[in-house]
Amino acid sequence: MTSRVNSRSRLLGVGLLVLGGFAWAQTNTPQVPARQELVREACVQGRRYICGRVLQILPEGLVVESGYAELLNPPLNRSWVVRGQASLHRDAAAVEENRPDAVCIGAVFLTAFPKKPAVQLYDYVVLHAYPAGQLTYSPVTGVTNTVRRFSGSLEKAIELN
Repeated sequence: MTSRVNSRSRLLGVGLLVLGGFAWAQTNTPQVPARQELVREACVQGRRYICGRVLQILPEGLVVESGYAELLNPPLNRSWVVRGQASLHRDAAAVEENRPDAVCIGAVFLTAFPKKPAVQLYDYVVLHAYPAGQLTYSPVTGVTNTVRRFSGSLEKAIELN
C-alpha cells in the first residue's frame, strides 16, 4: 500500500511540475516575441545607407568612413563595392538625418555584409544597414575608438541588439 501511495505522490509531483512549467512558458513566451518585435521595429526605423570608404578590415567586419552620397547615383550604385580607384568626395558639411534610409555620416563598423565581390582596403561600399549597437576597436596600437555598429542583415542586427 505504501508503494502505491509513494507512486501516486510522485506522479502528482511530476504532474504539478509539468503544469507549473507549462504555465510559466505560457506567461513568459509572449514577452519574447513582443520584445523582438520592438527591437526589429527600432532597427527598421534606424536603417541607414552606409556609403563610404573602407578604412580598416577586421575579422569581425569593416570600419567605414560613411557619407559619400555620390555612391547612390548611377553608375556607381550597380554593386555594393566600388573599387578604390574611383574619385569621390565626401560632403564635409553633410548632416545625418534622423529617418530611415538616410545617408549615414561618419565612421561606422559594418558587419554581416555580402562576401562577394570581396572588398579591399580603401574600396567604397554602399548598402542598407541596420543599427546593431556600438563597437570599440583599435585603429593603431594604444588608441581605441568607439563607433556605431551596423549590420547588413536585419536578422543579425536583431540578434546583436
